[in-house]
Amino acid sequence: MGLLDALFRSSEILGIAEETLEFALESSEATHPHEYMGFLRGTEATELGLDRSGLVITDILVVPGTESNSVSATVRTSTIPNDVKALGSIHSHPNGVIRPSQADLETFGRGSVHVIIGAPYRRRDWQAFDSQGRPIHLDVLDVSLPDSDEFFDFTQADIDEELRGQ
Repeated sequence: MGLLDALFRSSEILGIAEETLEFALESSEATHPHEYMGFLRGTEATELGLDRSGLVITDILVVPGTESNSVSATVRTSTIPNDVKALGSIHSHPNGVIRPSQADLETFGRGSVHVIIGAPYRRRDWQAFDSQGRPIHLDVLDVSLPDSDEFFDFTQADIDEELRGQ
């Protein structure tokens, strides 16, 4: 599987780390009245000390150059890194509506979980959805996040190989 194919990988998602959810709520509030947008990244549960296989949402990748206003956020696809840990997306709805718009549904095909956070950005003002826009339950897990000096887990050699294969 190439890096581009693995951008939005599929694996069982066990939940979202408490610290990650708090970061998303605070970031959504800080960007209000504009939309906040990012991509969800996961860490293997065993790396977090859990005795289960699967992934825990631990990071949010905010892509530089994302343009947002009160009704939308746009990411230029050319600026999305080939991030093999991406699981889906997260964004806010400053109007407080916690359900996907038609525009949201059109972008939900990439990834397996999509989180919408609504104003006023309290702990109960969010919902996870599957790629079809159906609400799903996502546990909030109290785990210690690993310190990582290396944000991406691929090398320049991996990128060069991917480019040669195109």
